[in-house]
Amino acid sequence: MKKLLSFALAAVLVSACTPAVKKKDLGKNGKAGAAAGETTESAPLPPGAEVIEASLRGSGFEADADIKTVRFDYDSAQLSGETLDILKANAAVMKERKGTEFLVAGHCDDRGTVAYNLALGQKRAKEVRDYYIRLGVDGRKIATISFGKEQGECSEQTEDCWSKNRRAVTGVRAKAGATTK
Repeated sequence: MKKLLSFALAAVLVSACTPAVKKKDLGKNGKAGAAAGETTESAPLPPGAEVIEASLRGSGFEADADIKTVRFDYDSAQLSGETLDILKANAAVMKERKGTEFLVAGHCDDRGTVAYNLALGQKRAKEVRDYYIRLGVDGRKIATISFGKEQGECSEQTEDCWSKNRRAVTGVRAKAGATTK
């Protein structure tokens, strides 16, 4: 009996010391406990809420003439004043598009290593995504990816060309069975 009691006490102590991992089931308006069948087309989540990115599965993210590309300075993921204005206009368009998902792709110029540029491209994509969320776009509809230096707009070894390659592009696709306008 003492062994059983000791074992039970040890199990309780171990479980009390082990941190619990919880995932919130965020439903409408970012509140926990969404009912079955409830849509997630809702108001943006409050700051600090856990936001899971949209899925990259499948394909079909296309450029959209109403959503502009933003450019970055050399070796930077910081959003400039001009970039913020472009992203505000993009966010307004994105919020109007019901039944759509977005992909922010970060790109770099061809200087630096592959690993460095992939990391920098991801930082750029994340900065853009985070700003869209702050502007009220539902973060669950926005995915990010980095192409690093692999998909440049031009290949010349000039500052003008490099500046064109340092960018974040927001692509759009319709969710299956949804209308986009």
